[in-house]
Amino acid sequence: MPRSLALRSALFALLLATLFSAGCRAATKTPLPPAVSDAPLASSPGKQTAVFAGGCFWGTQSVFERVKGVLATTAGYAGGSASTATYDQVTTETTGHAESVRVVYDPSKITYGQLLLVFFSVAHDPTQLNRQGPDVGTSYRSAIFYQSEEQQKISLAYIAQLDAAHVFPKPIVTQVVPLKGFYDAESYHQDYALHNPNNPYIQVCDRPKIEALKQQFPELFQEYKGK
Repeated sequence: MPRSLALRSALFALLLATLFSAGCRAATKTPLPPAVSDAPLASSPGKQTAVFAGGCFWGTQSVFERVKGVLATTAGYAGGSASTATYDQVTTETTGHAESVRVVYDPSKITYGQLLLVFFSVAHDPTQLNRQGPDVGTSYRSAIFYQSEEQQKISLAYIAQLDAAHVFPKPIVTQVVPLKGFYDAESYHQDYALHNPNNPYIQVCDRPKIEALKQQFPELFQEYKGK
């Protein structure tokens, strides 16, 4: 492709992304209150898992992999069956899957409630129904896939707490549903924002989330350079 045409294509893509930039980002620019109902920090190191869906998994992963206490993250699909857990199928919006991120964390370093704080504050806008900015469809829905009664209880209590405090201009639409299965996304989706920093979508939709995490929660922020 001629350089001038490539440049014009990139500028056009950036313009389109900019038009949707407000919808790509979280609904609040200030930290939310911490969860009143939360599990205490564990007395010894260990591993627990949380699964969140909040729009395109590129951005969700790029946030959580920069949170202290998080040991690993994986972009994937949840909500549908194993037989339909491929990107080409999920994008048809017929599989029941949501683009999701599995977060493995050390409960002696960070609590599930603190992960929810990050999820609702900077990872996405929980008031957008079946979309995040330019991405529209149920695969971009806001969802918490819980794996225990404790995760369910903490999630529901926190949503009720935030709604009661009216911290968002609209009600939270995040689903709180049991995790029936998590299926890893294709390898090229893993750490996508890290490996494609110049992608216009990443620059407009995802980099601001990372900066928001750094500014709002400096005590939780850590640099991430990949595996």
